[in-house]
Amino acid sequence: MLQLEGAFPVLITPMTQDGEVDYGGLKGNIDHFVDEKVAGIVVNGSTGEFVSLTKEERFKIAQVAIEQVNERIPLVVGTAAETTKDAIEYTQQAEAVGADAALLINSYYAHPKDPEIYEHFKAAAESVSFPVMVYNNPFTSGVNIGTETILQVAKDVENITHIKESSGDIGKVRDITRQGKGLIETFCGSDDLALESLLVGATGWISVAGNIAPRLVTDLYNSVAANDLKRAWELYDQILPLCNFIEGSGKYVQIVKRAMDLQGLAGGPPRRPRLPLSETEDKTLKKQLNKLQGVSQ
Repeated sequence: MLQLEGAFPVLITPMTQDGEVDYGGLKGNIDHFVDEKVAGIVVNGSTGEFVSLTKEERFKIAQVAIEQVNERIPLVVGTAAETTKDAIEYTQQAEAVGADAALLINSYYAHPKDPEIYEHFKAAAESVSFPVMVYNNPFTSGVNIGTETILQVAKDVENITHIKESSGDIGKVRDITRQGKGLIETFCGSDDLALESLLVGATGWISVAGNIAPRLVTDLYNSVAANDLKRAWELYDQILPLCNFIEGSGKYVQIVKRAMDLQGLAGGPPRRPRLPLSETEDKTLKKQLNKLQGVSQ
């Protein structure tokens, strides 16, 4: 199976001013990330506002992204859904159009118990043959999946190969990574714990900040891979204030979309009920961008 590793920006879904998906902008953004030498990208994730998109839009975004990437870098497609039936459909569609892997979180409204999450992941993954990255994010889904459940489903289902760990608990990242060695690879899903996660053995990073500073997050990952920890800490010190702002704001979608606009890329407004950044938040973002080396605006 495909080796997924490195820093993967989880892309926003660019919108026109009237709230329609900007597919041309998505294509341009993808070319930008490829040019920036990122290890891979993710579409239809939380940062891509997947819960605000129609089924038809999600299918088209996956198709457009795969065609635009054109096998230049790995592409992971988010296939989350509230019901197992829908998660299976999204996951099968992602495989059918040529995605390299699926990213699948548990139901985010039902607050399922661990046995239910196990069966949900198992059913979706067994409906396809390509890699599935399961996703633990208690802040958005309301459930913190147990470490034993994650390890068990990885043991029982061959193509559950990765986890995006976004609990904010570095001990959990450590335990899954070390206890799951040979079963499952860990991707950091908390931007403000990126370096710590890599140091305890994570082999990848799905990064919101990577939309804004793709070269920086890539260099940070590569520095750790090269065991140049001095350089890694220097880069982390540069990007951590932005990561903290993103993680602590509750407006990660709006922050990234505005930052993309400021850099001349495709961002656009979020879909309501999300509202744009306030004037104060906008000023904070601009200050953060000014501090980052190699980020234009």
